[in-house]
Amino acid sequence: MHTPVPSPYLVPFDGRFRVAQAPTTPPDEDSDGDSKPDDGKRSDKRSKDYEDNLDKELKKLRKLQRVLYAKDHHAILCVFQAMDAAGKDSTIRAVFASVDPAGYQVASFKQPSSEERDHDFLWRTTKALPERGRIGVFNRSHYEEVLVARVHPNILQSQNLPDLPAEPDAATLKKLWAGRFDSIRDHEAHLARSGMVIVKFWLNVSPDEQARRFLDRLDEPDKNWKFAAGDLRERERWDDYMEAYEDALNETSRPQAPWYAIPADDKPYMRWQVARILRKTLEGLGVEYPEPTAEEREEYPKFQAQLRAELGL
Repeated sequence: MHTPVPSPYLVPFDGRFRVAQAPTTPPDEDSDGDSKPDDGKRSDKRSKDYEDNLDKELKKLRKLQRVLYAKDHHAILCVFQAMDAAGKDSTIRAVFASVDPAGYQVASFKQPSSEERDHDFLWRTTKALPERGRIGVFNRSHYEEVLVARVHPNILQSQNLPDLPAEPDAATLKKLWAGRFDSIRDHEAHLARSGMVIVKFWLNVSPDEQARRFLDRLDEPDKNWKFAAGDLRERERWDDYMEAYEDALNETSRPQAPWYAIPADDKPYMRWQVARILRKTLEGLGVEYPEPTAEEREEYPKFQAQLRAELGL
């Protein structure tokens, strides 16, 4: 089993994580996300430094991904969860666009279909898990069932759960969420024992930055398609979502499946940190290209001679 990458953003395994204390901006920045110098020059330089650091991480990541694919012993699962406009899509593009497409896959999970609702809540994500040698990316995940479903428990009625009353009381819902946390922990522990390396990212955006990004989507015609009126309705439940995230991260951040709460108000910094943690995770596996056996090597001269003869060399 792999060792979680040390990071200031690693969610502890003892339930001490508090959303209110988790930063949304890079170090040495004011709470509103602006650099301390008011001329803006340092901010531009910092962004360029973050982008350069990301490029360096991606070069290393490409090499490590090829080794992972060739060795074919581990699979990597990267889970991304966040509030709307935190930057999940753009981060996934930035970090994985340069990785060999043969070696990774992305699955996005939105509102469950009727078929998916007729199965247990882990079914639809289990089907999308990556095979050994590949990196799988979940854009949202099974955690929606302890986040969105918790904020909007009426969703549960469409799942036809046994013994769930039409209007469950607080005690019933508390028991249901506890059971789902048990299932998630057991599920992720099973995957880890089977060679799956799980790394989970919560992109922690502030409400002010989310508002700015929503305005940007409304102001720019090319981004209008990203905005929906429902985004503002969900924003009104911000405190409920933060409570749900805090519980979910505390209940399920474990050595075999750690959470990282990444500051998301500065996108270049966020992408760099995600790439850095993923690169270090791959390095920590210590995988190398598979070596041929001695018997296979003995056959090489014969194969070389055959190929040279065909080429007239």
